[in-house]
Amino acid sequence: MEKSTIVVGVDDSERSFYALEWTLDHLFSQALENSRFNLVIVYAKPASTTAIGLSGHGLLTATADLLPVVEQDLKRMAAKVLEKAKQVCEAKSVNDAVYEVMEGDARYVLCEAVEKHQASVLVVGSHGYGTFKRTFLGSVSDYCAHHAHCSVLIVKKPKNKH
Repeated sequence: MEKSTIVVGVDDSERSFYALEWTLDHLFSQALENSRFNLVIVYAKPASTTAIGLSGHGLLTATADLLPVVEQDLKRMAAKVLEKAKQVCEAKSVNDAVYEVMEGDARYVLCEAVEKHQASVLVVGSHGYGTFKRTFLGSVSDYCAHHAHCSVLIVKKPKNKH
């Protein structure tokens, strides 16, 4: 029987790593070889021009010198996030995961990764935004729940009780 594929979207947030750990704890056995799933971990790297626009510099002031610097920073961030994801997986004895950086908006990148890998499940963390922030910023999990061509598991980190 062929293994199903699970795609997990990660970013540099604590909540996305909680979702990754939850996935490993609940859906994978001690070794990936014994699991019923293949694991693909995807980081959506923003395009350099998008990152410059979001940083407040504006596209009009972006010079030929600035774009390579921003691109290098974005690549460093992607490598850092995927290295952390790899460490989390290895700590849980999952050594055969596939790690990918795909450029673009996380909403579209994750749906594209689902198609590319013919995933049966997409796992994303919930940032826990309220209605206003979710409306203003957009919700990756909400978009994926409505547009991904597979089941979407939105993992919420429990709130600390005082």
